[in-house]
Amino acid sequence: MSGEIGYTKEELDALADANLGLGCGNPISLGEFKEGDTVVDLGSGAGLDCFLASKKVGQSGMVIGVDMTPEMLRKARQNAEKYGIENVEFRKGDIENLPVATNTVDIIISNCVINLAPDKDKVFQEAYRVLKPGGKMYVSDIVLLSELTEEQKNDVKLLCACVSGALLKDEYLSKIQHAGFDVEIVGEDKEIGKTWFKSDDLHISSLKFIAIKK
Repeated sequence: MSGEIGYTKEELDALADANLGLGCGNPISLGEFKEGDTVVDLGSGAGLDCFLASKKVGQSGMVIGVDMTPEMLRKARQNAEKYGIENVEFRKGDIENLPVATNTVDIIISNCVINLAPDKDKVFQEAYRVLKPGGKMYVSDIVLLSELTEEQKNDVKLLCACVSGALLKDEYLSKIQHAGFDVEIVGEDKEIGKTWFKSDDLHISSLKFIAIKK
């Protein structure tokens, strides 16, 4: 599935152990990275997006992966060592309370993780805090295009896929703007409900956007 959401075969083959197939897009493809940039990945998992970003920012740059799961942090650190990637650091933390200093980050990336957070307002406030003025977020995430039915809210597959925690698209975008960002939608897959769940009745979208700190 990863190859269908924006990653090349070469990228996935080169970093096979870091690909868990849990994303809904490729945030690295959404914008520009410069040599020397500091990047933070919200919910870094086994490290795939961190490792791709690390190539973009070069040895003078740094990528910080933040994850709350010890098992994922251990896997990501093992992968960094296996692939010989030195400009990446993985930190244990919550994306609602980032272990990152204020105004120190050029770019934030995130792939299908923010929808899991109970307090999305806090996530965007924290992202705004750590970014430098003019800093950007490149994000792919799941949003709702219509309210879930009670049956869908209680569907085990949707609970496990974390769709049940997603917000309506307009509400999601409003929270980003309320945190102080300008938002540009750069892509949207409204067929992902059919792709993932073979359902015509699940109205969700994989939203790709850039948010810029004013």
